[in-house]
Amino acid sequence: MEKPRQRAVPYQARVVDSEIDDLFGDLPALVFQGAKGVGKTATAERRARTTWRLDLEEQRELARADPARLIEGERPILLDEWQHLPESWDRVRRAVDDGAPSGSFLLTGSALPEGPTHSGAGRIVTLRMRPLSLFERRVAAPTVSLAALLSGSHQRISGRCDCTLRTYVDLILASGFPGLRTVSGRALRAQLDSYLDRIVDRDFPEQGHPVRRPEILRRWLRAYAAASSTTASYEKIRDAATSDQREKPSRTGVQPYRDILERLWILDPVPAWLPTMAHLRRLAAPPKHQLVDPALAARLLDQDADTLLKGTPIGVASARDGTFLGALFESLVVLSVRAYAQAAEAAVRHLRTIAGEQEVDIIVEGRGGRVVAIEVKLASSPAPSDLRSLLWLKEKLGEKLLDAVVITTGREAYRREDGIAVVPAALLGP
Repeated sequence: MEKPRQRAVPYQARVVDSEIDDLFGDLPALVFQGAKGVGKTATAERRARTTWRLDLEEQRELARADPARLIEGERPILLDEWQHLPESWDRVRRAVDDGAPSGSFLLTGSALPEGPTHSGAGRIVTLRMRPLSLFERRVAAPTVSLAALLSGSHQRISGRCDCTLRTYVDLILASGFPGLRTVSGRALRAQLDSYLDRIVDRDFPEQGHPVRRPEILRRWLRAYAAASSTTASYEKIRDAATSDQREKPSRTGVQPYRDILERLWILDPVPAWLPTMAHLRRLAAPPKHQLVDPALAARLLDQDADTLLKGTPIGVASARDGTFLGALFESLVVLSVRAYAQAAEAAVRHLRTIAGEQEVDIIVEGRGGRVVAIEVKLASSPAPSDLRSLLWLKEKLGEKLLDAVVITTGREAYRREDGIAVVPAALLGP
């Protein structure tokens, strides 16, 4: 019997493609880092002339037998999943030191290897890849550019899209992994389950940490999922993961879980914004928790469109204000803004005062410490209370605040009389 053919997934142009075009003509080596399934290999293969698949044992054996072959052949040479053969990094680094021309090497990595690796500083430039942003999913034609907001031009805000709240729920659940674009329903849920199973069954052992009790690791994953878009403390996440245990594990006992999940790029926390300005000293330092894709968070907590829209309890304690759907919508927006900010050479942070009286979901910091502040609201239009922190920050920063934006689930983009831009999530682009 002929096997059924799997539908091919066409390459989806990425925001990072323009970054690669800008850099690879002048640099000898680039490395794409990010979780499995975000599209690193597909993006790299479009430019490579020679490819080494180092996740395959036979390819690693060939490389070990004759390491010089790794840097021979028609260039660009792609070393895919280089972390499976850490010495390949040093081989490329030495080739760069020896004068390799621009556009010579591409590397991809789905994990950071444990233990020391020689630095590639000044030799191998890193580009982070994440799941598809809203712009990359072609949800709507963006009318508001983050790069323009960062320019301080105070651009005109306009545009309309047909997205509804249900549209964003479907986008959250569909995931941004390019390889899952052609599946839906039960097949999609099975693929997401398989992705999570692989973390426990294969990725942890490959990092040198076999999981003796998989159910414990899965509880920690669910606890992190429940903490999405919050700054929940270690203790709160631990209590959520071990609610049925009288004796709680120590931080040192479970720290390897967090360390490895971060090395696998599954945990993708947003750092706190901590400027040196005297009038902004009372800021809290904890990061805001995010998983690599909000679809994984929804799947870990068995959430579908109906439960999200109804606000059904997720079954895991969490330190959040508002609904879990609101947290996942923020995750989706953060995922997208990170792609746009990276293209604009800007950093993404969040702001929270120590007492929690002021919070801004996203701080995009560009050159010279000037910022665009973004609040994310699960509403078609912002309420007055939604603007309080943006107006407070505008007063504090003055000209250093390039623009202030509220991202919504509405349909119209416009600028309010107070200067704050209101932008539907689908209309924000690079």
